[in-house]
Amino acid sequence: MRRWFAVVLVLALAVAAAFILLVMSRRPPTLSVVTWAGSYGRAQSSALFIPYQARSGTNLHIAEYDGGLRELRKAVGRGRYGFDAIDLELPDAVAACRQGLLERIDAASLPAGLRGEPAAQDFVAGAIGRCWIGSVVYSQIVGFDPRRFSGAQPSSLADFFDLARFPGPRALRADSAKMNLELALLADGVAPAGVYRTLETQDGLGRAFAKLDSIRGSLVWWTRSNEPVEMLADGRAAMATLLNGSLFDAAVHRRRIGAIWDRQLYQMDAFAIPKGDPKRAMALDFIRFATSPSSLARMAEWAPYGPARRSALGLVGRNPELGIAMTPFLPTAPEHFKTAFAVNDGWWLDHGAEIEARWRAWRQK
Repeated sequence: MRRWFAVVLVLALAVAAAFILLVMSRRPPTLSVVTWAGSYGRAQSSALFIPYQARSGTNLHIAEYDGGLRELRKAVGRGRYGFDAIDLELPDAVAACRQGLLERIDAASLPAGLRGEPAAQDFVAGAIGRCWIGSVVYSQIVGFDPRRFSGAQPSSLADFFDLARFPGPRALRADSAKMNLELALLADGVAPAGVYRTLETQDGLGRAFAKLDSIRGSLVWWTRSNEPVEMLADGRAAMATLLNGSLFDAAVHRRRIGAIWDRQLYQMDAFAIPKGDPKRAMALDFIRFATSPSSLARMAEWAPYGPARRSALGLVGRNPELGIAMTPFLPTAPEHFKTAFAVNDGWWLDHGAEIEARWRAWRQK
C-alpha cells in the first residue's frame, strides 16, 4: 500500500512539474502598437506601454512611424497585420474611419470615469468617434512677448487683432488655412457653433479673409513648430500662434512667453484598431487601459498634452524628470478649456481642397 502511494505521489509530482514547466515555457501573447518617434513616443512608453505590459503580461512590440495612412491601407488590403493598435492624429483617424480601414469601437465598453460617470460623459467633445478613442489633446494658442507691452497685457483672442492697443508684428502659420480661418471668425465674434456654417458660405469665407486683411500689413509667417517661440524671442513678432507644447518647451528653457488660452483651437491624437485585425480583442483591451483616467493622467505628467478625459485632470502631478507641475500647460485644464474650440477635421476633409486653394491665392497677393 505504501509502495502504491509512493508511486502515485511521484506521478502527481511529475505531472505538476510538467504543468509548471509548460506554463513557464509558454510565450506571453504579443501585441504590436504603432506610435510616433521622439519625446511623445518615449512619454507613452513610460506612462502607458510599460505599465500595461506589467499589468497584463502581454509582450508589447512598439513600432514607430511618421503618420499617414499608407501602411494602414496596405495592412488592411492584404490582410497581413504588422500592428494591432495605432496612434493616429485625429484628421487621419477621421479619414481612415470613412475609408473603412478601422474597426468600430463601442464607447460603452470603455471604463467609467473616476466618479462612475459613463465614458461618453467623461471624454471631451470630439474625443469619441465610431472608430477611434481620443487620448491626448493638443492645441494652438496665442503666445506673446510680455516685454513689448508696458501696460495692460493681451488676454483675449480679440487682442491678437487689436493693433492699436497692442502694436507689433503678428505671426501666423503659413502653409494652411486650417485654424487661421477659424481663429479669424472667432475673433470677429462668430459663435463657436456657427463657425463652420459661416465658412461654407462665400460671404462667411470673405468675412474670415477680411478679418485677416485687417492685420495683413503686420503679418509675418512661420512654417516649423519651433519658429513662433524664436520669433517672439528675437523680436520678429509681438504675438504668434503656436502649439501649446512649444509653450512648455519655452518654460523648460526659461524663456518667458505670455499665453492667451482664450479660444484655443484644439485637436487630439487617438487610438484605433486596423479593420479585420485578428488581435482586435487584445488591442481593445490595451486601448481601454491606455485611455483610462489614471493612464491619461500619467501621460499628462510626461508630456504637455491634456488628457482627453475630464476626470483624469485631478490626478495629474509633476513631470517625473523635471519636477514641473504640468497642469498649467495642459489644454484641458478647466481654466484653459472654458472657451476652447474643437477643430472639425471631418469638415476640412469635405471642404479643405477648395478653401486651401483660395488660401494660397490670398497669401500670394
